[in-house]
Amino acid sequence: MDWKNLERELIALRRDFHEYPESAWTEFRTSAVIASRLSGLGYELSMGLDNIDVPSVMGRPDEAEIDRQIERSKAQLPRGGAESAGFIDKARRYPGVVGILKTGREGPVISLRFDIDCVDVDETTAPEHRPNKEGFASVNACLDHSCGHDAHAAIGLGLAEVLASRKSELRGSIRLIFQPGEEGCRGAYAMTQKGVVDGSDYFLSMHIGIGVPSGSFGLNSYGHLCTTKFDVEFTGRPAHAAAAPQEGKNALLSAATAAISLQAIAPHSDGSMRVNVGTLFAGTGRNVIAGRAVMKAETRGETQEIADYVYKRACEVVNGAAAIYATEAKITMMGFGTNADGDAALAATAGEAVRELGVFRKILDNVPAGGSEDATWMMRRVQEGGGQALYMVLGSDIAAPHHNGAFDIDESVMINGVRALYAIIDKLLKSEGK
Repeated sequence: MDWKNLERELIALRRDFHEYPESAWTEFRTSAVIASRLSGLGYELSMGLDNIDVPSVMGRPDEAEIDRQIERSKAQLPRGGAESAGFIDKARRYPGVVGILKTGREGPVISLRFDIDCVDVDETTAPEHRPNKEGFASVNACLDHSCGHDAHAAIGLGLAEVLASRKSELRGSIRLIFQPGEEGCRGAYAMTQKGVVDGSDYFLSMHIGIGVPSGSFGLNSYGHLCTTKFDVEFTGRPAHAAAAPQEGKNALLSAATAAISLQAIAPHSDGSMRVNVGTLFAGTGRNVIAGRAVMKAETRGETQEIADYVYKRACEVVNGAAAIYATEAKITMMGFGTNADGDAALAATAGEAVRELGVFRKILDNVPAGGSEDATWMMRRVQEGGGQALYMVLGSDIAAPHHNGAFDIDESVMINGVRALYAIIDKLLKSEGK
């Protein structure tokens, strides 16, 4: 394998995805580029709707917005992208790709997941920001790969190339899952309910950065928080703020009361929890009683029991705030994440493989997560089916915190991410063959 040439390919792919970021459930260009490349490598493809259980979908834009996003995605395809445009059509209005490599020889099913969506944040325009200096900054407003999923997608495609080139040395089948909608925990549950990881003997996923520096590799990221993402629409009645305030029902005050009161939910004695109101929009003018307000919020808990507790209390707070001002509150769940523990036996095998590889200065047995991750749905599903699962960390120095517009990664670590994943797969196959 020409690792140097592959490293250049990875950087080019990552920069392409970075320049054209796409938010959850709109990753049509990204999926088309991935599908085109996997198809060229000989993978069997499962596109878009084939991988999604529609009733389980959360937080997807309305159909008019999907139309707009498909149109933009096609316009932003690489030159000569007719084939890629065809993949967008085959996806039937849902992004995401599963590439399956069947070796034709008996062996385990190994599934790997790579998330592909961006964060809804504007990328910095600071001239010292490398994407600005080197010409691959986001061209899409309020969309930025500020969590490293552009690198994840590139690593997944790099691994696909290595696996395809060594197919004759492999056994069983390997599924590469390029998942939409990780941000907000919106995509993995719907894919899991469709059965994309069913029958897997092993499941692997990995995140770049998250506090681990370049030259390091984390074998087991643990402690992902269970979470519920929800929107609230408060509906009141507009009225003249001076001439007839008694005729109004103030949705803005309901939302503001809810936003503040959510912070007063009593902590749970069994573990940590979080509540955050991310956005609040209300009203139409300074002299009008606000007839409508929209709030976007989330709750998290260290365990599912704590997460259920804090979400239940949040709903009670929201409905109480609506009642105070005689408004109505409609609560819509927009995302849902659980937790899962990595399997010690799989972590041990992965540790042997990565240590033998010899490209990392430091191997960490455990890395605390500190956030939520919807790959946990896939982990749980595989474990419930008798398989093993693991979530790892590829260390990378970063220019700013995750989800910050100045975020950037150390691109040189991506090639070692590919090498680590291949080494783990190779070790699993050799261990199974004994």
